[in-house]
Amino acid sequence: MSVATIEQGIGYVFQSRDVLAQALTHRSFGATHNERLEFLGDSVLNCVIAQALYERFAAVREGDLSRLRANLVRQETLAEIAQRLDLGGQLRLGEGELKSGGFRRPSILADALEALFGAVFLDGGFENARQAILVLYEPFLANLDPLHSGKDAKTALQEFLQGRRLALPQYQLRATRGEAHAQEFEVECLIPELGIVTTGRGPSRRAAEQEAARRAFEQTGAK
Repeated sequence: MSVATIEQGIGYVFQSRDVLAQALTHRSFGATHNERLEFLGDSVLNCVIAQALYERFAAVREGDLSRLRANLVRQETLAEIAQRLDLGGQLRLGEGELKSGGFRRPSILADALEALFGAVFLDGGFENARQAILVLYEPFLANLDPLHSGKDAKTALQEFLQGRRLALPQYQLRATRGEAHAQEFEVECLIPELGIVTTGRGPSRRAAEQEAARRAFEQTGAK
């Protein structure tokens, strides 16, 4: 994949290639890196997600909105989106980070995505940054359940089972496919006492576990 693919993924073409290059440059690579853009992008992201939640969930209280936002902007979610964009494959990293697999480290991916949002804001203004963020976050917003106040699927499933004194689910990695910078993981979730077996796939093991847990939770019939 290429930088052009990233632009296609966010629905925005940069006027300045330099600001895009900076967004994709880790501090291990050189003096001009993406940390200041990350700082900017973090603020823009929080504002856009807060507005989206405010508009979608008119009846949800402030505390629950805050928990929903925290779940959407946390490192794990950002890293998952970055993997879908293949940001790791386009990052400029120092030799040490390359050798240690920095292109797939969640913290580096999450920071790079925030830097990308900051770069769009600098290059094209708030509205373009808002649209880029919403394009990437729409699947997450569409599946968000405000009744669980930001609980992820694994947490919701665990609490459901604990409330019924049932054993916790078992997660087993079944397959890993693709190149190192764009892998797909397949995980199985088993709840023997309920006879539930589900499969989830995702760009990280955690994402695959979440998908498997979501499907298992749906099969329990819990509300």
